[in-house]
Amino acid sequence: MSTSTTSDIDLTVTPNAAVEVKKFMEAEGVTGVEGGLRVSVQSGGCSGFKYSLVIEDKHAEDDFVLNGDGFHIFVDPFSAQYISGVTIDYVTSMQGSGFTFKNPNSTGGCGCGSSFTA
Repeated sequence: MSTSTTSDIDLTVTPNAAVEVKKFMEAEGVTGVEGGLRVSVQSGGCSGFKYSLVIEDKHAEDDFVLNGDGFHIFVDPFSAQYISGVTIDYVTSMQGSGFTFKNPNSTGGCGCGSSFTA
């Protein structure tokens, strides 16, 4: 099984988001040794694309594997073209809490904060 790593993908997970990712990993019994956070872009959402975050036990054969703060970040080849430059944060407000995405490459978005146009 080959692992692709790249420095071409510039993905930032803020300290707040990293704390939450580790909580989810612990709740699912996934360790940072092989497991981590899958960050992907999928067709759909109200603006054409939507982000997806999933805790996984290990990477897929064709994934790019990035180092997070105590966990791996897995990005599939399709998503890689849309992920570079993205900052993933975790915010808490009166409206609720959740992960947010700041993508300097998006050309549009909507109020949900989870979909974008590229």
